Amino acid sequence: MSDEQIVMLLEQILMALESVQRKCAYAQREDDFLENETGQEKLDSICMKLIGVGESLKRIERFDQSIFQRYPDIPWKKIKGIRDFLSHHYFDLDAGVIFDICQHHIDPLLKAIKEILKDVQHRTR
Repeated sequence: MSDEQIVMLLEQILMALESVQRKCAYAQREDDFLENETGQEKLDSICMKLIGVGESLKRIERFDQSIFQRYPDIPWKKIKGIRDFLSHHYFDLDAGVIFDICQHHIDPLLKAIKEILKDVQHRTR
C-alpha cells in the first residue's frame, strides 16, 4: 500500500467520522436512538460508518503499524474492536455504547485522523 492509498483511506475515514458527528447530534440521550424509526436509522447509519472506519484503520495498520503510535491517547484497538463487534454481533448492540462513543470519542478521533492525514500528506511531498 502506498502513501497515496493511505491518504485516500484517511480521507474516507475523515468523511465517515464527520458524517457520524452530524448524525450523533441527533441524540441528546441514548434512548433517542431507540424511540422511533428516525433514531433507529441514525443508529444504523452510525454503526455502518464505524464499521467502515474500523476496517480502514485495520488496512492502514497492516501496511504501517507505526502510523498511529504518535497518538497513544486514542484507543485504536477498541476502535477496531467495535468494528468487529458491530459486524458479527449487531443484534447484541447496546445503544448506550454508541451514544457514549458519540459523546466522548468521535471528536478526539476526528482530530487525530486530521493530524495523521497531514503527517502522511507531508511525507508524500
